[in-house]
Amino acid sequence: MCQLLAMNCNVPTDIVFSFTGFAHRGGRTDTHHDGWGIAFFEGAGVRHFVDHQAAIASPIAELIKQYPIKSLNVIAHIRKATQGQVALENCHPFVRELWGRYWVFAHNGDLKDFTPVLDGPFRPVGNTDSERAFCFLLQQLRERFGDRMPAMPALRAAIRDLVQVIARHGTFNMMLSDGTAMFAHCSTKLCYIVRQYPFDKACLADEDLSVDFSQVTTPNDRVAIIVTAPLTTNETWTEFAPGELKVFVDGWPLSE
Repeated sequence: MCQLLAMNCNVPTDIVFSFTGFAHRGGRTDTHHDGWGIAFFEGAGVRHFVDHQAAIASPIAELIKQYPIKSLNVIAHIRKATQGQVALENCHPFVRELWGRYWVFAHNGDLKDFTPVLDGPFRPVGNTDSERAFCFLLQQLRERFGDRMPAMPALRAAIRDLVQVIARHGTFNMMLSDGTAMFAHCSTKLCYIVRQYPFDKACLADEDLSVDFSQVTTPNDRVAIIVTAPLTTNETWTEFAPGELKVFVDGWPLSE
């Protein structure tokens, strides 16, 4: 199946270190070679890059590794196709507008017999179960709350309900963000780490590369990294429980 990577921070931060290790799983250290993508929130805008080539061979992926774009919320995805052909329109993450802001979504899993009626403004462009799930999720949120975005407790509860509905059809590990919060749902496998003061050195699992975060951060920085499988060998990652939805704001998981 595919793999997911997300970052949520309290100050704009680049994802070069994490993405470098993650991209190696797109054809070198793993078999996810059916496309990849990444989206960075910047203010009200989104920088969105996708490629149907394997991440390990993509010139665009090389650009991302060399270009330290700073963002509060980032979602990346490397694809191993289960539904939909290898094509640009089927590459995650997907981007749509709701309530006057962009939403970014990526999915790891396989949904069977998931054919919701989509009769509003949210329609798939490609032919993946993932994009159908994203459109369904946004359509249902708009139906519940109309034209005004709800407060976080109501939004969180609604997303929890909806991901449970979708997950009845199969594996639904997903990342979703509107640029202010990161929603992460685990069906089978997700983990996270929060890096904060005192920062230490981290060593990638998929590449002979390390960084001493104490040299490139301030004591006030806090960064949460959420990923399918741990990216580093010398840090302690926290696993999600199956069926768990976590919401990250300012680099920290919100309490229930």
